[in-house]
Amino acid sequence: MTWWAYALLSALFAALTAVLAKVGIRGVDSDLATAVRTVVILAVAWGLVWYRGALAGLPQLSWQNWTFLLLSGVATGLSWIFYFKALQIGRVSLVAPVDKLSVALAILLSVVFLGEPLSLKTALGAALIIGGTLVLII
Repeated sequence: MTWWAYALLSALFAALTAVLAKVGIRGVDSDLATAVRTVVILAVAWGLVWYRGALAGLPQLSWQNWTFLLLSGVATGLSWIFYFKALQIGRVSLVAPVDKLSVALAILLSVVFLGEPLSLKTALGAALIIGGTLVLII
């Protein structure tokens, strides 16, 4: 499969996540719900690593890999905590689009920190995401 097929699957499952989570957090502390979800994700991720035989690559991780994967994990955890709290008190149809501002922010951060090129097409796409989000929340 190509990268965009995986990205489309990611978008599909992210959409399902929002709807399923909204139902799942009714009457439950959002932090507890995040913790339960994290255990499930942990089991699925390590199960996939084991199934595909990728566990053998663990010793090859460098300190840089460990450092940035740990920081990414912290960022992911904080994202999920805030996302679940937003879902608990807000509407999915508003929370999910605001959460997707992460796309425009990722584009900006990739240019600033990774030196990735910013084409007119990419800048326009990011601007449309931001504009669309503003239309939905204002």
